[in-house]
Amino acid sequence: MSNRYSFEFFPPKTEAGREKLKDTRSQLAALNPEFFSVTYGAGGSTRDNTRGIVLETKKAGLSVAPHLSFGGDEESEILELLNSYKDAGIDRIVALRGDIPSGMGATRLVYARELVEFIRKHTGDHFQLEVAAYPEIHPDGKSYDADIGFLKDKLDAGANSAITQYFFSADSYFYFLDACDKAGIDKPIFPGIMPITNYTNLARFSRNCGAEIPRWLSKKLEGYGDDQQSIIDFGTEFVTELCHILMEGGAPGIHFYSMNQVEPIKSIANAVMESHP
Repeated sequence: MSNRYSFEFFPPKTEAGREKLKDTRSQLAALNPEFFSVTYGAGGSTRDNTRGIVLETKKAGLSVAPHLSFGGDEESEILELLNSYKDAGIDRIVALRGDIPSGMGATRLVYARELVEFIRKHTGDHFQLEVAAYPEIHPDGKSYDADIGFLKDKLDAGANSAITQYFFSADSYFYFLDACDKAGIDKPIFPGIMPITNYTNLARFSRNCGAEIPRWLSKKLEGYGDDQQSIIDFGTEFVTELCHILMEGGAPGIHFYSMNQVEPIKSIANAVMESHP
């Protein structure tokens, strides 16, 4: 059985961004990934923007997996979106909890398990459902074991597999797999991999989402100062090696967070996919 590789995009907000994404998508499609995923913003224009990119990707003859969450959206809006995707021939969805957009007045979070149940109730087994996993624990997680329990709930509710938050320590992923196995989770958990291109942005983003940058790695990247090319060169080498370690350790494939950029993710993915087809 071949390994599964996929790439993630976010919906651009400008025409220039959309044109750039078309080029990025075209170049990454040459690597024959299993699918492309597109992130989701709940409510109004951001939701429609996601749908537009998803349908455009599907029309280009590519397999695409929309991200979906309730956020502040009503069940009727989510069901309409599900049906439009089903009618377009889309058969995979990344089901997430999502955050309630500020100012929308929603009263509670709708957890990913509930979304998985909702999708299964209304569309049966039409969609392959991916959910999120957190090897270094969700920022809101109360404990390591409780977080794994939530992942098991999502998978038991009908999700087929999970994609992890990005991380930079292979040990955290392998320990997580062992813990999931002990908890009775037997569905695939695909590592999510983020390129390193701008250390300042990465450090800020990682603080917000709970991803750990090992101290030695942060010191190494800090040492390059404003030398962006050296950061990219070192980061590409490091992330490529991380991917090799994951695949050699038994990971079922990799989900690459492209950040809508061709490089360095194309070089990283190409090297990994050639070594681990």
